Amino acid sequence: MQHVSQRALLAGAIELKGEEDDPVAIVTKSIADLTKTVDDRLKAVEGKGLDPKLVERLDKIEAKMNRPGTGEDKPTEPTVERKAFGAYLRHGNGAPQDELKALTVSSDPGGGYLAPAEMSTEFVRELTLVSSVRTIASVRSTGAPSVKYPKRTGITNSQWEGEIDDQPESAVTFGQADIPVRMLTTYVDISNQLLADSAGQAEAEVNQALAEDFGKKEGAAFVNGNGILAPEGLMVNADIAYTANGHATVLATDPLISLLYALPAQYRNVGSWAMNGTTLAYIRKLKDGQGNYRWQPSYQAGQPETILGRPVVEMVDMDDIASGAFPVMYGDFSGYRVVDRLSLSILVNPYLLATKGVTRIHATRRVGGAVLQASKFRKLKMATS
Repeated sequence: MQHVSQRALLAGAIELKGEEDDPVAIVTKSIADLTKTVDDRLKAVEGKGLDPKLVERLDKIEAKMNRPGTGEDKPTEPTVERKAFGAYLRHGNGAPQDELKALTVSSDPGGGYLAPAEMSTEFVRELTLVSSVRTIASVRSTGAPSVKYPKRTGITNSQWEGEIDDQPESAVTFGQADIPVRMLTTYVDISNQLLADSAGQAEAEVNQALAEDFGKKEGAAFVNGNGILAPEGLMVNADIAYTANGHATVLATDPLISLLYALPAQYRNVGSWAMNGTTLAYIRKLKDGQGNYRWQPSYQAGQPETILGRPVVEMVDMDDIASGAFPVMYGDFSGYRVVDRLSLSILVNPYLLATKGVTRIHATRRVGGAVLQASKFRKLKMATS
């Protein structure tokens, strides 16, 4: 049996002929020589018994020769799309137009995935209008579920008497005003994935939305609250007197003057007008007998505009001008008391709906409000009497 020795198999080893030769050509020639040597040895031993070790070595050599890359790889020509994308990466929109024509941003299937739309961090929010009763009312804080205010309901009954006449007896009457603290509450469910992907922006937006909603509901309650579950509103209190407009739908100047001077001077001189924007626009067009506007614009920075010399506060939750409505109020708003028990409280609960991948955000506000001194206010009623 003729054996192929390791020395014979390596007879076609790489022979470097000089540093100026091409290395790729040398390697290619050596592989071809080695292949030829192996083929010659196989023919020589064909028909004879083969040594198992020799067969194993030949199989290994053949496997190595069949691996990718052992032959000559020819570079492939880049496609038009590849060339266009490469030009766009290098030059952006300044790339040659003949290269950019293969790209499009109009649709995802046509290449829009390569140019996604920008996601802005700025949120677009609608304006939330709030009646600003809190800014002019009397505001206090409490740690109790309600606040009781002692109230004197009358004065003594003194009389003019002669030198030796008996003095009359007087009785001072007292009462009590109770302002209970009401609760405003809600909750919001938001996915954990959104909370994580927005880097805190989503939670901040939820908190802001809750604050705006609670502020709007609180302002509306201070104006029209029923006093049962919500605070007592200014327009609901039955003890506040009113002045009739004299007409059911047409608001005139004279009733406003009557309303203003129906209050005592101490309240009149520190009071403010309250109305919504629609009524405010109507009153701005009213004129006196000389053709001058009753509305007096502010000519000094920081000073409010006035009607009949008194400032105006816009409250969006007040009535429009209509038959039987109360579109205008004037008074000293320190007579309305706001009691704060708990400011807006945010409680984040990630456990309740954790199996659904949802976090629940609870919001609670505890506040009370009521009219303490109805004599400080007066309303205008759209009616003849």
